[in-house]
Amino acid sequence: MTLDEQYISLRKGSEKLALQTASQKNAVLKAVAAALDGERAKIIEANKKDVQIARDNGTKESLIDRLSLDDKRINGIIESMNIVIAQTDPVGEEVAGWKTPNGLTIRQVRVPLGVMSIIYESRPNVTVDAFCLAYKSGNAILLRGSSSAYNSNKAIVQIIKSALSKTQGGVPEAIELVEVKEHDHSDVDAILTAVGKIDVVLPRGGKKLIQSVVQNARVPVIETGSGVCHLYIDESADLDMACRIAENAKIQRPSVCNAIECIVVNKKISQEFLPMLAKQFAGRVVLHADKEAYDILTAASSKTGAKLFEATEDDFGNEYLDYECCIKTVSNVDEAIAYINSHNTKHSESIITESRQNAKLFQAKIDASCVYVNASTRFTDGGEFGFGAELGISTQKLHARGPMGIKALTTTKYLIDGDGQIR
Repeated sequence: MTLDEQYISLRKGSEKLALQTASQKNAVLKAVAAALDGERAKIIEANKKDVQIARDNGTKESLIDRLSLDDKRINGIIESMNIVIAQTDPVGEEVAGWKTPNGLTIRQVRVPLGVMSIIYESRPNVTVDAFCLAYKSGNAILLRGSSSAYNSNKAIVQIIKSALSKTQGGVPEAIELVEVKEHDHSDVDAILTAVGKIDVVLPRGGKKLIQSVVQNARVPVIETGSGVCHLYIDESADLDMACRIAENAKIQRPSVCNAIECIVVNKKISQEFLPMLAKQFAGRVVLHADKEAYDILTAASSKTGAKLFEATEDDFGNEYLDYECCIKTVSNVDEAIAYINSHNTKHSESIITESRQNAKLFQAKIDASCVYVNASTRFTDGGEFGFGAELGISTQKLHARGPMGIKALTTTKYLIDGDGQIR
């Protein structure tokens, strides 16, 4: 099927979905979840092919982790679907309503966006998340995954479409997968310029992908951000807590967008904290430290076993997506805020502090979709926020910001009822 044929099919699918009730959509999604559960061996077998190709191509293990599926992760995918199914359908919700002096009744109601496309890298779980969220919110979706996950994505979409075809009320036209050819991005260019055929595009991946979509799209874009996330250790911080949070935010899963890439340290506690941090990391993380932090860590390296380099300007604002992190020292919370706002991607930032004043200042002045106090940035996630899944983390300020659940995939329109009024 050509892209133009897929656009036409998806438009028909979106029109059918717009007429379905919440109970109809939920019943279909339950059937899809059951089909994915029953066909997990097929999904895992296809995924093994992708993983082997990635390893043969020399892909680093932290990125292979993003690509890999197993029974545990498929269980998580199905659990996320069940959470979305249980949520209230936003379509048709009356946001506002009033009656004008001339007798017109005006209602503002939620409606689907229409035909969406998501352009994403690796992570075949996104294939299911994107479909489930789109279907529940009444949208048809065109999936353009990466060539590295094509076998996995193809198997998943075949199972979904088969379940949609076999289930009463299912809309198989609600999902299409672009056939991806390695090193050929002409289809992406076509999607980005499909004015009138695609209502909105969402890029989900690294900085290069997102910038390319934002710069070249002629259709509306919801920008989901790469994650240059920071952890600021304030002078009043509980340093043991700071070490535990730093370890979780960097090491638990370093290849994801809500992992921290830079630890900002107040100079007043740097002599005490930095050796503690290096010991907590236990040589598992390569540290790129500014001059002051480098000197402190070098003096303590015999005790901590730190893997250490002196940072260059390229390290600040870099998204490593690996067991690497930069260290920046600052004089106070204001300097920390200024540094973070000039180097972040508006994703997730956290302060570790016992000062209520500094916590409030940090949350008020940091420009990001999610701002934490005394917690790991790893919580920026649709599942952790109670959405079940997410289409991405929006880092822009218009339409949606932060983890995008089903409500973020709707817009509104006004319905006006009269009885003959003219102006």
